[in-house]
Amino acid sequence: MKKFAEFLKKKDINLSLKTYFIDSMGAMALGLFASLLIGTILKTLGEQLNLAFLVEVAGFATAATGMAIGVAVASSLKASPLVMYSCAVVGTIGYSLGAQISDSLTYTAGPAGAFFAVIFACEFGKLVSKETKVDIIVTPVVTILTGYGIAKLCCPAIAYCMYYLGDFVNTATEIEPFWMGIIISVVVGIILTLPISSAAICAMIGITGLAGGAAAVGCCAQMVGFAVISFRENKWSGLVAQGLGTSMLQMGNICRRPLIWIPPTLAAAITGPISTMVFKLECTGAAAGMGTCGLVGPIGILSDMQGGASMWIGILLLCIVAPAVLSLIFSEIMRKVGWIKEGDLKLDL
Repeated sequence: MKKFAEFLKKKDINLSLKTYFIDSMGAMALGLFASLLIGTILKTLGEQLNLAFLVEVAGFATAATGMAIGVAVASSLKASPLVMYSCAVVGTIGYSLGAQISDSLTYTAGPAGAFFAVIFACEFGKLVSKETKVDIIVTPVVTILTGYGIAKLCCPAIAYCMYYLGDFVNTATEIEPFWMGIIISVVVGIILTLPISSAAICAMIGITGLAGGAAAVGCCAQMVGFAVISFRENKWSGLVAQGLGTSMLQMGNICRRPLIWIPPTLAAAITGPISTMVFKLECTGAAAGMGTCGLVGPIGILSDMQGGASMWIGILLLCIVAPAVLSLIFSEIMRKVGWIKEGDLKLDL
């Protein structure tokens, strides 16, 4: 057993939840951003500006999603180049396979399928990497075949789970927009700030429609909220880093002082149902879990809804103005009663 543990250490294989469900999922989100999300942004810009070449490029970017996830996850697992390049193939396989949900609907496992297939394929590929004199043949064969086997075995079940989970969330929000608006906005917003990828989770379950809009608004509330309430400590660099980057930067401060999480979370609880019931904002997939990071959340709403005065007012109000104002009001009240103290939101930027 000791020798096996030493062999795993030599191969840089770390069997831990943090490795696979925090580090690798975070890398998966980057892969999604570099393909599917960039494709969404380019497509929206192309359609709005009537630039056909941007729409064409967007199609190529979207088509490469599985490959991008494969390379991103393999990179996070510190794979050798040969294993990493083979994982591009595995990512494509896992992204494409799925299940026949009904006679008229085939649902692929998508990002979730690519993620799980690459995890297994990459680790098995690392086990055999550089162990033979014909490594250039053995490593890709083992990596790709392992990924294919895992994908064939797991992707149908993953597709069913992701489809019905997403269908439940999306349908429940249509039926009960008030309470689901609160729940989705708060939960997805919290996940965005945690060291987990909200974009990856939203993409996996195929969140869409009003539920996706509530998720996008909740994420915006966290990012804009933290950016505004910490302005006195972090100034303009903190405003940009959190407002256009990630509220995850506050995770260390949250661990030390959990009360600082209340203002943006309350803001999300208010803006979520306003989104689902008043402005009826909609967003799809990974964009719903990105918030104001690179303005992907608002762009995702724009892409799904295709204009209208109500949409523009909703985006401006619920993604930027309301989170900023509400979070600031709640935080100032908490500062007055001593629940938030000077320096609690300070970042090392």
